[in-house]
Amino acid sequence: MFTRAKPDPAYQARRFWKTVTVEPRGEAFAVLLDGRGAHTPGGSALHLPTRALAELVAAEWTAQGEHVVPAAMPATRLAATALDRTPAVREAAADEVARYAGGDALCYFAEEPADLLARERAVWEPMLHWAEGEFGLSFVRAAGIVHRPQPPGTPVRVRELALGLDDFALTGLAWGAALYGSAVLAFAVQRRRLTGDGAFALSRVEESFQEERWGLDAEAVDRTAARRADAVTLGRWFAALA
Repeated sequence: MFTRAKPDPAYQARRFWKTVTVEPRGEAFAVLLDGRGAHTPGGSALHLPTRALAELVAAEWTAQGEHVVPAAMPATRLAATALDRTPAVREAAADEVARYAGGDALCYFAEEPADLLARERAVWEPMLHWAEGEFGLSFVRAAGIVHRPQPPGTPVRVRELALGLDDFALTGLAWGAALYGSAVLAFAVQRRRLTGDGAFALSRVEESFQEERWGLDAEAVDRTAARRADAVTLGRWFAALA
């Protein structure tokens, strides 16, 4: 399965740089630490395709304290994945996005209660209609959680769309599909139809509904906050690529 590079929670290197800058390098933009090029864990030069993306990554390096905390550098980790891993696994990444399209979370509506179903229809149907019109897709809607196969052409078309992206956009798309449980929402953020946080809100309509009814659990709050932060990063990632 295609996955983003993950930080080692036990790894705490000391910060060894004072200044972080961004400079052009051919058609790319390099992140420099005290004037020297930064590199990914895999040894790739940290060269990004747009200045905005390089500045997004550079801001994470600037924000580090005495020790480097990789978990606080999500855009840097996405960049490392795009540079070190994605070129070798493009087919697998596209397959993963297509798999989410084949069981897209937005296609599975609640059977009850009626007010939850109404809430899902109000926000999910516009996104499904958008994806169908934007990409020429077709989605089968289902009631409940029992899997219903999508038309064969849907995952095939989604896979083609994913493979048509560059390594940086494909990396974000695959991460987004897993984060939201939805290829539709991942494409909506990639196409800037939704913000990362807006897509996250749509991905957890039922969870929000249950929280309103039964209250919040402390562990769930922490989990949700972490996932929302990832969603915000994804929105910034795609905005910086535009």
